[in-house]
Amino acid sequence: MVCNRCIKVVREELEELGLEPAQITLGEAEIKDDLTSDNKKNLQKRFAVLGFELLDDKKATLVEKVKNAIIEIVHYGEDLDNRIKFSKQIEKKIGVDYHTLSNLFSETEGTTIEKYIILQRIEKVKELLVYNELNLSEIAFKTGYSSVQHLSMQFKKITGLTPSHFKKIKENKRKPLDEV
Repeated sequence: MVCNRCIKVVREELEELGLEPAQITLGEAEIKDDLTSDNKKNLQKRFAVLGFELLDDKKATLVEKVKNAIIEIVHYGEDLDNRIKFSKQIEKKIGVDYHTLSNLFSETEGTTIEKYIILQRIEKVKELLVYNELNLSEIAFKTGYSSVQHLSMQFKKITGLTPSHFKKIKENKRKPLDEV
């Protein structure tokens, strides 16, 4: 789950199956009662149709928590503060040592947490460019880049375009967060 609409859909599906959610957050749903095997199968089928999956594997669950923490920090947090390291923010949100998370993430995803963060930040930059409400300096500040030059170099490296050119072409070049 990567957005508030996802949370709403998960809540509705659980309630439709007669399951009472105790808590639903980005990437995680806790149910008050134990799941029967029938409930679990029904849930898996319904969620698969919606593009969700149930994760029983503790490693996969932890990796999903890392992804959701990054998405929350980058896309739903306030202005990013580049003085506070992502590693410390992720560690604090998940409650697991960053080194452990980093190794697990790389092993499972085939990429580093750092590269995943960069991809998420670039998607946020694209979003802000499309909205056309902020100038590049403001976008750099809001997304935690130390300078417009750093943002521009990373943007071009990832997208092949300069931020200015991206803004000019006005095509929807953004990806859904769950596809990054």
